[in-house]
Amino acid sequence: MLRPTLADVARAAGVSTATASRVLNGFPRVSPQRRKQVESAMLALGYARQRAARATTSRQTGSIALVVCEEVPRLFTDPYFPRIAAGVGRELTAVGLQLVLLTVPATDDYQEPVLRYLDGGHVDGALVVGMHGRRPLDVGWLGIPVVFGGRPVQAGRSERLSYVDADNQGGARLATQRLLDGGRQTVATIAGPQDMTAGVDRLLGYRQAVTRAGRYDDGLVVFGDFGQASGDYATSRLLSRRPDVDGIFAASDMMAVGALRALRRAGRKVPEDVAVVGFDDLPISSWTDPPLTTVRQPVEEMGARMTGELLAMIDGSPPRRCTVLDTQLVPRKSA
Repeated sequence: MLRPTLADVARAAGVSTATASRVLNGFPRVSPQRRKQVESAMLALGYARQRAARATTSRQTGSIALVVCEEVPRLFTDPYFPRIAAGVGRELTAVGLQLVLLTVPATDDYQEPVLRYLDGGHVDGALVVGMHGRRPLDVGWLGIPVVFGGRPVQAGRSERLSYVDADNQGGARLATQRLLDGGRQTVATIAGPQDMTAGVDRLLGYRQAVTRAGRYDDGLVVFGDFGQASGDYATSRLLSRRPDVDGIFAASDMMAVGALRALRRAGRKVPEDVAVVGFDDLPISSWTDPPLTTVRQPVEEMGARMTGELLAMIDGSPPRRCTVLDTQLVPRKSA
């Protein structure tokens, strides 16, 4: 019979892995009720305190790596990454662990030093976000647990890798359907990078919705890189070749902000002439003019869930493989 793990205790107690770990390690910031739940679960499962001690000693460095597969400037211009880091940092702080931030730029020759660092005994586990298919970070051979933010891009291997993702297809369908239900006849999309699974899945969700409505047209699909400037440029190109466009689903809020700017420059009113829906529900989406209708993905929760899964793996639990979090439409004034 397998010995119970920290994750088993957390599930039995109805608390997060981080909360169970705080109780086991004597951290004070736990309510008496939750402390009692965890201690009762330990007793019921036969989870000895010596197991917690062994788990603690398995964390040789007290550090966890957050590996971001993007250029350094993107970390400060794309609000997605700080929100992921906030969720990760909150969970690590609660259990007294340190966060080590690593970036992997576009140049392939930088991957080797990062992989050597990860495998060099500097960290107890790694969280990987922002993976691109054109330069996937090959972490499969590392001797530490790894959890991905978003479905990994390694073809044929994602079923063997642990990840936490949002329902990108479902969210894109919601966004596109919002435009169709609003009476828009010519609904285009600014799709994200097709070497990232989020970009692929959001384009697929758009295609599913417009195909079901009998309105799919390749000429209504343009591409960006999830950034604001690419949304501006893609919208200008779209208007030049399809001036009849009256609805745009942008696969990120930052691209939607760029689309709003391009539409304003072209003299198109939003939503009177062209309705726009984004994806992410970043803080900026409520500050735009008009406020942006968008799809919310729980980014900070993704960071927290990734961290909880990684800590459980470090403490001996088997990988959970796949966790997909729900997305939801956030109606505002742009559509």
